[in-house]
This record gives sequence, structure tokens and C-alpha cells, in this order.
Amino acid sequence: MKFKQFLKYKAMEIVTIEAKTFEAMLSKFESFAKRMEHLCRLHGDRDMSEWLDNQDVCLLLNISPRTLQTLRDNGTLAYTQISHKTWYKSEDVERILPLVDDRRKQAAYKGRKI
Repeated sequence: MKFKQFLKYKAMEIVTIEAKTFEAMLSKFESFAKRMEHLCRLHGDRDMSEWLDNQDVCLLLNISPRTLQTLRDNGTLAYTQISHKTWYKSEDVERILPLVDDRRKQAAYKGRKI
């Protein structure tokens, strides 16, 4: 962007950019929208209610956010990140439930908590 001009009117901000820059942005946005539509058609049968966020997983597994981070870091629990928000498939969380229970028992035996 070579030329920017900001004009303020009360709570509204107006940004002026070159037409060439605007066209490039619009083209990239249209490409992104087409890719998203394609992905939605491929996976349209999936419901977002199948996905859990960090808080849901911590409550279900009865673990701390730090323990959840460790499960992600060591590859024990698969996850997806969308706009800095982390999501987990409910079947992946159910799959590791016995593992977390075993780790909790081992920690209790050693006098610790997870």
C-alpha cells in the first residue's frame, strides 16, 4: 500500500487504498472463499457440536489447562487450531480417557496430582 489516508468521523474510520491494492485483496478473498466453500461441501455432514474447546476437554478429563497443553505437545491428543482457538474431536478425547485415568492413578501412587 503506497498511499493511506485516515479520516476520522466520530466512531467511523475511512481508509483509502489504491485500486490495484484493493483488487489484489479482493482476488485473494474470493480465492479464500472458494476454498472454504469447497471444504464445506467436502465435510458438510460434520457438525460443529462434535468439536470441543479447551475448557470442555479440561472439564471432561478433569485436568488442568497445562496438562492439556502437554497432551497436545507430546502428540497424545490431536487438535485443530482455527483463529488462535483450539478445537478437539470428541472421539479423540474419548480415546485418551483411559490413558489420562492411568496417568492419574500413577501420579496418585507417587503422591502427586495431575
